[in-house]
Amino acid sequence: MSSTQLDARRRAQVFAELESRTFDLAVIGGGITGAGIARDAAMRGLSVALVEARDYASGTSSRSSKMIHGGLRYLAQGDIALVKEAASERQILRRIAPHLTRLSPFLIPTTNMAMTAKLRTGLWTFEKLGGVPEAEKHEVIGLAELRKREPLMRTGGLNGAVLYPEFLTDDARLVLANVRSAQGSGAVTINHAAASDLTGDGLVATSSLDDGLSARIRAKLVVNAAGAWVDKVRGMEAGESDTRMSMSRGIHLVLPRERLPIDSTIIIRAPDKRSIFAVPRGAFTYIGTTDVFHDGADYWPAPTRDDIDYLLRATEAALSVDPIRDHEIVSLWSGVRPLIAQPGKKANEVSRKDEIWTSPGGLVSIAGGKLSAYRAMAERVVDLAVERLGTSALPCSTAEAPLPGGSRGLGDSLSRLDLRAAERLEGLYGDEANEILIAGGDVAAEAARAVTHEGAATLEDYWVRRSARAWFDQGSGMAALAPAAAAMGALLGWNDAMKAAQIAQCRKINDESRRLLGE
Repeated sequence: MSSTQLDARRRAQVFAELESRTFDLAVIGGGITGAGIARDAAMRGLSVALVEARDYASGTSSRSSKMIHGGLRYLAQGDIALVKEAASERQILRRIAPHLTRLSPFLIPTTNMAMTAKLRTGLWTFEKLGGVPEAEKHEVIGLAELRKREPLMRTGGLNGAVLYPEFLTDDARLVLANVRSAQGSGAVTINHAAASDLTGDGLVATSSLDDGLSARIRAKLVVNAAGAWVDKVRGMEAGESDTRMSMSRGIHLVLPRERLPIDSTIIIRAPDKRSIFAVPRGAFTYIGTTDVFHDGADYWPAPTRDDIDYLLRATEAALSVDPIRDHEIVSLWSGVRPLIAQPGKKANEVSRKDEIWTSPGGLVSIAGGKLSAYRAMAERVVDLAVERLGTSALPCSTAEAPLPGGSRGLGDSLSRLDLRAAERLEGLYGDEANEILIAGGDVAAEAARAVTHEGAATLEDYWVRRSARAWFDQGSGMAALAPAAAAMGALLGWNDAMKAAQIAQCRKINDESRRLLGE
């Protein structure tokens, strides 16, 4: 086994290794799909290169609702296969990454007995398909119990609720764990390295940092898992310039938990009949998401005022709270969902199924799909790759092998912290949390580990995706920027001007996200 340590100080050596070898498989895209494919292929014994244009999980894979859910709503659409896969996959993820699958009761308010009966039938089917343990099956509660459990709920017109367990995750950390596992099985992985050209025998990767690095990567097969940028990568091949993807925009708002003190993940019916979520996470509650078509594959898609108001007004209608003011919003994130185009359908009606396309030139592209089912998607792609390569390979073992951070219990290592601090560290690092504590347990310790073990090459990498401080910290984590920049700069050789530029870039991202908020 190789080391799972992604060391951002080794970029030059990694580019040199990419240049010097011929790989069975080169994967373009370091989101959840590409990371899952790289892990599966490497664990089967294939030689694998993975390149990511920005940072691991920097696109859709860090902008989700942060749920590993069974796709209950797809039952209503009759998509039994999708539900079965998603429901089964969440149990697998729970096994291989227990720190990244936090059980949370999901609460669906009900208005009459017919609705309750319909939900119970759907959940019974869902539980059978997904092998849900007896202790985690749904329950029906009446109005008195609903008021007791969630005092904020407006109960006019309701007759109770249905509760069923689902899983919350840290999406970016899940991607990172897959990339680290891929490297641990021999894959060569690099972030901030864009596929700038497809060649007949592979691709050219060019660093997006100011370090002048590039590599011509020779590979027998190239897989395009670029998410929202799948069409852009396809367009590098002659004759593959048609548009097959459609983007929808989703935003989430984060509020202090004391402002929305809920205990369950509450499913709220918005005025347009869509469902949105109010989700408790540590000291915060986040609400989301919107689902409207978005023009283009933006890295930081700008939310609209309508997006923000849609979430606020729906939440205020469902929960008995004073009107939420803009200045109370701790942070917000936005992202685009890469959907397979289905003309004539609304954004929230477009299927989340994945599709695999093979071009005449041999490029394999994977598009669509759900975070919850990433591992099964990856297995299908690698099955195809093994067939195309005409090689022998080990069987898929990604459903059994634990991801980094998910193999051992924590013991008493976090017992000296308050509950929320302990929950945060465990949710980010799993059984590796003690290493943060040994190093000081502070921002500097996290930021240093982000560089030496997690491939963080910019301050944004740490602030947004390694620590989640951009979304789930007081003041959007602005106070963490200076100590994090100091710790990272000491390892990466940043002078004062470079540290200031890194901090300024994060502040700019935060300011832009809040541009429409009347503070």
